[in-house]
Amino acid sequence: MRQYLRHPTEMPVELIARKQQEHQQLNNISLGGVACNSQRNFKRGLWVELHVPLLGSEAHYSGVIAWCRKRASDYLVGIAFTDEDNLFRARMVEQVCQIECYRLQREAEVGHSLPIEEVARDWIALHGAAFAASGHA
Repeated sequence: MRQYLRHPTEMPVELIARKQQEHQQLNNISLGGVACNSQRNFKRGLWVELHVPLLGSEAHYSGVIAWCRKRASDYLVGIAFTDEDNLFRARMVEQVCQIECYRLQREAEVGHSLPIEEVARDWIALHGAAFAASGHA
């Protein structure tokens, strides 16, 4: 199985079914993807739009359900990318999600708010190299 970026559970997502795009074939999903939790079971091959509501209307990207696994209380869903634009968009959104989760964790540890720029620099120094290397086929 390809390596999929793991979306943080602290940042809920919406998976919205879309009509299949006629010009792309499902067998071309070779760019990697993102895995997230869902209360719903999704069929392999379904085109979806993934949206992260906490980050606003621009935090979304398209993909195809590559796999869906039943777990104790939900499903783990793998969303694969079929083009470089959606791969790039997804990686940017996922990095923002990771930094936001790190910010919340750090603020809970220190007991006060922290400047996002400082938190982002710290996260990139700690995790940036591993994040850049992950999620590729």
